[in-house]
Amino acid sequence: MNFEHVPVLFEEVIEALNIREDGIYIDGTVGGGGHSSGICVKLSENGTLIAVDRDMAALRAAKKKLDKYICSKKFIHANYSDIDTIAEACESKVQGILLDLGVSSFQLDNAGRGFSYMNDAPIDMRMNEEDNLTAYEVINTYSESDLSRIIREYGEEQWASRISKFIVNARKEEPISTTGNLVEIIKAAIPARARRTGPHPAKRTFQAIRIEVNAELEHLERAVRELPDLLDTGGRIVVITFHSLEDRIVKKVFEERSNPCTCPKELPLCVCGRIADVKRITKKPILPSEKELKNNPRARSAKLRVLEKI
Repeated sequence: MNFEHVPVLFEEVIEALNIREDGIYIDGTVGGGGHSSGICVKLSENGTLIAVDRDMAALRAAKKKLDKYICSKKFIHANYSDIDTIAEACESKVQGILLDLGVSSFQLDNAGRGFSYMNDAPIDMRMNEEDNLTAYEVINTYSESDLSRIIREYGEEQWASRISKFIVNARKEEPISTTGNLVEIIKAAIPARARRTGPHPAKRTFQAIRIEVNAELEHLERAVRELPDLLDTGGRIVVITFHSLEDRIVKKVFEERSNPCTCPKELPLCVCGRIADVKRITKKPILPSEKELKNNPRARSAKLRVLEKI
């Protein structure tokens, strides 16, 4: 299957990175290379792209797609939170970093990966197929209370308790082995009146399980706290989020890094000595245009935030 992915907020990302032709740029979630193509177009033979992804299929596709560009390229099989690995590949301070979070179109559309509630497939949901934990194990071995917590916190699903109870009852009969099985259980758990409006009834639960399987929020918090340390003065980190949990983390960490003072508000002057080494370029997130939403509905929940090293 071809790795096709429509890059979200493409023009906004390229503008926000403020690309220097001889700079070093990290795409921490290279996917199929959509955003990286836009970066490479602006790089000369003296520029470098560090392409990072935890999905080997993505790296193979990106390497093929980006081969035509004249800049130097390095492809790293790692999570974007593997700071030491990424820093070693960079060798010096970098001018820009991009994180395009969430699951890619390729992963959603490739039924065999088990990410989509629209296709019946074995339950998997691993972004890195070498990882041990799968969605099958989460669904079939986690306690009812843990399932309820995950679905409620990561999926922001009001029917989390009922869904987890229905899952546990169903797996007593036989293991829940396919996405189709899981979708039917979720539909049965949510009252019909609640299924008539809003997104697909399984959307929030699938999101929650995917986040748990891939430890997405833990990796994100570490990355947005530590990746800015790889930036050169004037370099920028650009992050695209796709749900409120991700955006909340990015917003909080960006605020803390840009205002690290821990002094009580009553004090007229700072005495803690903590000085910001970054500044927020976007205090409010950049959202997709109406034109983009029309052409790419998957962009509807995207938010872009930018931080600059000073």
